Amino acid sequence: MTAFPLSVSDREGRTIGYVVGGSLQSTLRVRLTVPPQDIQEGSFVTIRSGNWQFYGTVVDLKLDATNPRFADEPSEARLPAGLVDLLHGQTLYTNLEVLPKLMAEIGPEPGTPAYEAWVREHPEGGRIMSVRTVPLHHATVRLASAGDVAEIFGEPSERNFVLGYTREQGHPIPIDLEKFVQRSAGIFGATGTGKSFLTRMILAGLIHYNQASVLVFDMHNEYGFDDIASDTRETVIGLRTKFPARVRVVALGQNAIIRGRSPDFNLVLGERDLEPEDIEMLTRELNLKETTPTTLSALVQSFGENWFHEFRHMEVGKEIPNEDGKKVPAPDSVAAWANAVGTNVMAAEGLHNKLRRLFEKPYIVPDPPPGATIQQIIQCLEAGQHVVLSFGTYESDLDYLLVTNVLTRHIREAWVKKAETYRAHGREKAPAPRPLVIVLEEAHKLLNRELAGQTTFSTIAREMRKYFVTLLVVDQRPSQIYDEVMSQLGTRISGWLGDESDIHAVLSGLADRDQLRGMLAHLQPREEVLVMGWGVPMAIPIRSRRYDARFWEDLLGSSNRLPTSLEEASKKLGF
Repeated sequence: MTAFPLSVSDREGRTIGYVVGGSLQSTLRVRLTVPPQDIQEGSFVTIRSGNWQFYGTVVDLKLDATNPRFADEPSEARLPAGLVDLLHGQTLYTNLEVLPKLMAEIGPEPGTPAYEAWVREHPEGGRIMSVRTVPLHHATVRLASAGDVAEIFGEPSERNFVLGYTREQGHPIPIDLEKFVQRSAGIFGATGTGKSFLTRMILAGLIHYNQASVLVFDMHNEYGFDDIASDTRETVIGLRTKFPARVRVVALGQNAIIRGRSPDFNLVLGERDLEPEDIEMLTRELNLKETTPTTLSALVQSFGENWFHEFRHMEVGKEIPNEDGKKVPAPDSVAAWANAVGTNVMAAEGLHNKLRRLFEKPYIVPDPPPGATIQQIIQCLEAGQHVVLSFGTYESDLDYLLVTNVLTRHIREAWVKKAETYRAHGREKAPAPRPLVIVLEEAHKLLNRELAGQTTFSTIAREMRKYFVTLLVVDQRPSQIYDEVMSQLGTRISGWLGDESDIHAVLSGLADRDQLRGMLAHLQPREEVLVMGWGVPMAIPIRSRRYDARFWEDLLGSSNRLPTSLEEASKKLGF
């Protein structure tokens, strides 16, 4: 990263104070020279010192006095106004705690001959690096200007997607989508903080950028087709509406429809798609016993990939009389199979009873029809299309756990195979797999401590980056997600969280988490988020964009702007 030469007007934001102390290992103390109400926690500031400019955020404001007596005794009632102003300016003051994160080599003061010479020697700008030293005493501290923000976060572009704006001056803050998809990421926030709207915006940016495919597990049928906001009752535009050629909406189950609309195609699972580990992953949901793995292993040994079909059609408790008139297990019963292979009958019958909830699922069929298979989804993703899998009426945790894990396991196998071929033969003979982002709502249901080790998602979070697959987890309770998975999340975007354990989880594994905690805890309940990690050069709280007509106009251009009135909509439709 380099710091490009900027004009004096671009470089100089509003002066707010000067450095009076601090250390490299903690924070810098800044004496404030403007009213404290003009500065907020999380403000992005710059500090010019010699040939370097430091970039940091305000993490605390502290009132102080040269003598505690001046702070304890109100002076307004006993001293003239002029003397009160002088007293407040000299003996009562406010200090900022600034967390410096980056430093840029910017050369001498702009406008001087030395600066012009430095620019000629550094046509591509100076270095930007993690902070390694401290500025001088009394170095000037300013609010970051638009040029400063662009220098660190980049100019808005198709790749640099604007997620929001600085809270004080409204400067755009983009995230680097190319970096964003290189590692798994997370979007967090308490219920009602706008996680779904924020997720929609990021997905729209990824689809428009079109350098990665997106698979959305849409548990509540929110992302594909248009929806109605629960609070404002306004129409919420779906991704399929704005990207009809790129987004495929898939409905779980034969003949299923989503919000009264037909999907692009339906998905059913074949009985051969299921493997024993898919069942074991449902241990808590189905209340399975410790004997389950043994019974499943015996089924696979007996019937191979047809184990689910054969077990599904066995009878429990069915008996027939033998030659002596004594009742014995019928040939098509669970007990007869268990006795034949030496498996515990009670354990086998118990498992069959527990799996009846799966046997009754209409979306699990012996032979899926063409165009309704897992392979169809994989082909869409490989071709650069984006898939929103809507669960329709199948909104139970059992449906979500089973389908997401089975589908993701097959996707993982396909991407690993393509990546290994690419590495073995090179780009000329085998193209690299298209990067894939899997969006997982209600992530704690699949990534909690009990299940994380059994699901494919934990493997993706830990290992699949090298195979071009990453996760985007969306959740309101990050504290319930397994610590090892949270540590693998590169970019984290969090709205307000009311629970201390959730705040701790979002910040776990991050440097300066003690300083960032205050910024996260003091966010407004809506339309403010803290962005941190891999996708941005430094953590910063922002006012997030609104998911509205203006957003789509900015993203896609005025020709794609949504109608703002019934009259305008009628004209566009030709009425």
